[in-house]
Amino acid sequence: MSAEHFSPDYRIHTQRLVLRCWHPADALLLSTAIAQSLKHLKDWMPWAHEEPKDLQQRIDWLRQSRGKFDLGQNLNYGIFNPDETQVLGGIGLDTGIGNDALEIGYWIHAHHINQGLATEAAAALTKVAFTVTGVARVEIHCDSTNLRSAAVPQKLGFTHEATLRQRVENHEGHKRDSMIWSLFAENYPISKAAAAVVEAFDAMEQKIL
Repeated sequence: MSAEHFSPDYRIHTQRLVLRCWHPADALLLSTAIAQSLKHLKDWMPWAHEEPKDLQQRIDWLRQSRGKFDLGQNLNYGIFNPDETQVLGGIGLDTGIGNDALEIGYWIHAHHINQGLATEAAAALTKVAFTVTGVARVEIHCDSTNLRSAAVPQKLGFTHEATLRQRVENHEGHKRDSMIWSLFAENYPISKAAAAVVEAFDAMEQKIL
């Protein structure tokens, strides 16, 4: 999906969450959330093994993330509580799997797992991807042993297309199996994601969904 044809949603509201693009001012909130979740994240997220980052490193990453967001590339959203005083996780739409497809990836604060937040956030991005962006396919990839992560696409009506053997390299250089889940535009209307209660806003804070 080329940047010149893709205008991302900057803010998304669900029943319990605010999903929005990161700002450099989020550095302290994000650092706190990662520090409190680090042991949990290291099991599944290779980037967690590069933590902790100092405040300037965090600000630099957030600036880079915002720049890519504005260009319609690697759209990283923070997952916040409704008053945006706490980071509950992160979620993103990756544009690297084809011109008509987006991949969703996510993580949840260790203190808030098993509350359905990943499912709620992924449902919101799935709905936005199909109804606003107009993609043909949305995918979710996860480690084959990450049962919590795999439950998210399963609940939302994605199809388990395959488990690719020794496909993803972890922080130690070992290959791990990766599950590929997909949902196509023709199947989206009957999926649970289609029923998600979502409001989406553009860069000018105009409601677009």
